[in-house]
Amino acid sequence: MIENINQNSPDIVVITGDLTENGLAAEYNGAKNFIDRIECKNKVIVPGNHDSRNAGYLFFEDIFKARSSFGHFGELTVVGLDSSQPELEEGHIGRENYGWIESTFSVSGFKVFALHHHLISIPRTGRGNNVLVDAGDVLELLDRSGVNLVLCGHWHIPWVWRLNDMLVVSAGTVCSSKIRGKFSQCYNLIEIDAPESDCTRWHLRIYRIFSGGEKERVVDSIL
Repeated sequence: MIENINQNSPDIVVITGDLTENGLAAEYNGAKNFIDRIECKNKVIVPGNHDSRNAGYLFFEDIFKARSSFGHFGELTVVGLDSSQPELEEGHIGRENYGWIESTFSVSGFKVFALHHHLISIPRTGRGNNVLVDAGDVLELLDRSGVNLVLCGHWHIPWVWRLNDMLVVSAGTVCSSKIRGKFSQCYNLIEIDAPESDCTRWHLRIYRIFSGGEKERVVDSIL
């Protein structure tokens, strides 16, 4: 998968956790070695619920620095926020972060929000709780802030929902053996074209790239 990712020469790589199984130091070192092999200087990484187990968020901070961050990449603004809670499966953003999120997105251009947990339930997850505790408030905040794209992970099921002019894209898993149903290991390749001079809307294409090299287009949309 690393070779396949590098062949696509990504401008930005967004990793939405989990990096580890139990948040242990050896697992984090393995994750760092894996991620360092990705040939891209712009990486946005947020922890998942497994990464915060056993106080693993401390190792995350040692290796990857801030658990929440943002970056401006040309016309793209990417905000990555830690939605995990130590020793809990449930995700949470928290009102104390809403102002920071809104102010960071008070710019023009294409806006991306990355987190681990889901904002909208996805199928084939049974009765498991797979959405943020404060999902409704966060969705309203992102919609008001003009966010175009939400990236998340958690349940290892690749899926896409469209809500107004915002796409909510769930990733599968690149290397975990914990895959669900008939899905196999995969990642999302996202292409974003800036608006033409007489247009204010963005052209977005999303491809699902599988471990065997298969490529499936799942989104071709104007936002």
